[in-house]
Amino acid sequence: MINDSNPEIQFAMEAVRAGALLAREVEREMVEPALTKEDRSPVTVADFAVQGLIGCLLEKTFPAAALVAEEDSAQLREPEAASTCKRVAEYVGRRLAYATPQTVCAWIDHGNAAPCGRFWTLDPIDGTKGFLRGGQYAVGMALIDEGEVVLGAMACPNLSDAQRPESGGPGTLVIAARGQGAWWQPLETGGALRPLRVSERTDPARMRILRSFETGHTNVGRIERMAAAVGVTAEPVRMDSQAKYAVLASGHAELLLRLLTSKQPDYRERIWDQAAGALITEEAGGRITDLDGKRLDFSAGRMLVNNRGLCASNGRVHDMVLDTLRAVCENGER
Repeated sequence: MINDSNPEIQFAMEAVRAGALLAREVEREMVEPALTKEDRSPVTVADFAVQGLIGCLLEKTFPAAALVAEEDSAQLREPEAASTCKRVAEYVGRRLAYATPQTVCAWIDHGNAAPCGRFWTLDPIDGTKGFLRGGQYAVGMALIDEGEVVLGAMACPNLSDAQRPESGGPGTLVIAARGQGAWWQPLETGGALRPLRVSERTDPARMRILRSFETGHTNVGRIERMAAAVGVTAEPVRMDSQAKYAVLASGHAELLLRLLTSKQPDYRERIWDQAAGALITEEAGGRITDLDGKRLDFSAGRMLVNNRGLCASNGRVHDMVLDTLRAVCENGER
């Protein structure tokens, strides 16, 4: 059982819960079906509001703690962003009555620490397009100590029971600590923590592959050729964001891939996009590596510069998938 009386574990759970519930308010009030695809204002407000809120909570709870996060306040401080900055402060002010545009900008910039030693990392809204379409998005936070993820927390407002998409449902909060397993509880109500465990499936034909709706992040064609090569017949599980890690950890899928594309052959993952999900996968009994089979290296700064792509699985299909991907490349596939 995870030691949920540990102050850092308690903080991580409450921080992502508070951030996700605030993001849900922005989603419900600002995201409308009539919005054009070009209008990113709701997710901009949510991103900054969640990071500002969690930056303040961290500063109050662990004043000496460092935070490495996705956003900074430079954009909000521009004169033309004054109305957006005011809106962000209004949302944060629902949780912290003393919030002002100036204090919120300072709390956002609490996330500009150097990624070294022991530090927290935060993705305030992972899954931009999922957020805008009322689908899957997540607030992800992790604690990294000398390059090793020791604590990961993730809150998914539109995912129920750690595996079922449900817009407006109770949501899911997932927590994992190194050596203490991965656990979940309803986001809204909390309650008893329930264990997460990956699937035991080994049959390639039944392997369920987690796929994003967004196709620009990975080499879709290569995934499809790998699936055909091993005989996959199961339908893929489609959803945005790190919520996919919760589904993998809950045993409702077997594989998640991020493959390099010809347009971005040198792309490297950002640490806040993967830290929480990586630990959740491992603590649920799964395995996560890069495409060369190396463990993810969180010691090299804000990006995983020493890793190429990503393969997360239930562990049982991992080597088979990597071998097949190598064979696809060797045969000249791109």
